[in-house]
Amino acid sequence: MTALQPDAAQRWPDEVYLIGCDATPRGNPEATHASAETVGFKAYNLLRMADLGLPVPPAFVLGTHYCRDARARETATASAVWAPGLWELEHATGQRFGDARVPLLLSVRSGAPVSMPGMMDTLLNVGLCDTTLAGMLRQTGNPRLVWDTYRRLVASYGELVAGVPPSIFEAEYAALAGTRDEHGLDFAELRELTHRCIAAYEGAAGQPFPQDPQVQLANAIGAVLTSWQSSRACAYRKQCGISDAIGTAVTVQAMVFGNAGGRSGAGVGFTRDPVSGEPALWVDFLFSAQGEDVVSGRRSARGHQELAQAMPAVWEALRDAATRLERAFGDMQDIEFTVQDAHLYMLQTRNGKRTPQAAARIALDLFDEGSISADVARERTAALKPAALMRMSIAASDNDRPLTPLAHAASASSGITSGEIAFDKARARTRHAVGASVILVRRDAETDDIAALEVAAGLLTQRGARTSHAAVVARQLGRVCLVGCAALHLDESTRTLQIGDTVMHEGDEVTLDGNDGAIYAGTVRTVVEPLAELQARLERLRAP
Repeated sequence: MTALQPDAAQRWPDEVYLIGCDATPRGNPEATHASAETVGFKAYNLLRMADLGLPVPPAFVLGTHYCRDARARETATASAVWAPGLWELEHATGQRFGDARVPLLLSVRSGAPVSMPGMMDTLLNVGLCDTTLAGMLRQTGNPRLVWDTYRRLVASYGELVAGVPPSIFEAEYAALAGTRDEHGLDFAELRELTHRCIAAYEGAAGQPFPQDPQVQLANAIGAVLTSWQSSRACAYRKQCGISDAIGTAVTVQAMVFGNAGGRSGAGVGFTRDPVSGEPALWVDFLFSAQGEDVVSGRRSARGHQELAQAMPAVWEALRDAATRLERAFGDMQDIEFTVQDAHLYMLQTRNGKRTPQAAARIALDLFDEGSISADVARERTAALKPAALMRMSIAASDNDRPLTPLAHAASASSGITSGEIAFDKARARTRHAVGASVILVRRDAETDDIAALEVAAGLLTQRGARTSHAAVVARQLGRVCLVGCAALHLDESTRTLQIGDTVMHEGDEVTLDGNDGAIYAGTVRTVVEPLAELQARLERLRAP
């Protein structure tokens, strides 16, 4: 099942590119001259990071050419297109895809020429099956890692390729683990859960989970390309004025495993604070997790303090990478990374979404640091008006006693907003249509809620990270966003929520304070003050 070494005379496939493989594709010198338009921004920036000497797992890329129509998408799934790139990837890693002794596992990721966070699909751990499982066990000596990885593949492949509702796999998890977090499951329980998921897959899909890694890869590539036409991706492009014609590339990359234990994990962060612009790393990190756990919005993450304390060498390597990226790209970066056994791997970088306040401070600070010119700083802040550089804060109550918040959550976007509680898109759109301000309250921060975020004034979630895709979209839209409120409990059946001892119903009013993460019952009084120092710095920059 491993890829065959290509014949020297074989023509290299069109629009297939290599990253970090230390090789030039045979017969296609243009493949070394990738652009963001041909490989998508994600892969293009991976190339740039590899050129900077940062630790990037090797990969090959199927260009946006393969997304132009249904026939091209079908062509991309043929082994004749991706087998040469896979062979180069095997050569770079010393592992073999589908091999029973030293198996190579792959991630299959989307990436358009413009940033569309969380709008298309990603599959991880492709290539794991009953045959390769034994080899991975021998390679890692970590049965918990292997069984956790296998059950993740079955569930994600089932959802994204076979169309199995995720609730099918969630029910199997609940039946075995109850309310326990997955970190509390030992390898035997994860093994049992994997077998349950495989059986559930067959029952729901009407066919067994595919045990041929090449079938898995072909179908994963097809699913990623098809996700370009998903309802959420189409809605996002329409909202942002992005052409349907640009398409997505597919990056097939060697897996690194953040779920390998306590000295491993997955993180997403910004090289500067995207809310205030403060020049310090702003990171969400999950120990013993994979990247989708952070960005999916289904898990609450920790900040950088825990990472810095547990693995100081990794933290210093991440800080060094952030500095080098800002120097190379000339702007604040949004990064994704994985730590496997205390080794850092960079998986993505892009210019980060930010609030108006952060946009002003970051541009001014980069100019003061000599990273960008005055003209570039003026261009980046040209659209900012003084009204955007204001700070809203909670005023004292009428009797001058401080207000008591119901709870606190992690703030992903600043500002203060009040509105009626709505539990779903239908309610949010109905109430917005009659002029009501709406606060969308959800269990998870998921990008499927983009249509509701368009009409909501704010987002509050029980789970999720500040850097989840939904939080990034909310920040981009200028919505106040609080995520990961552990004190919040939803009951969709009764359309109620409980925060501490307070029970609230859909339609009740709530206030979100994105400045400090506080949640208040009802509508509270606010005051607005100018960010005087920041406004003065901007005026000096603009002065002739």
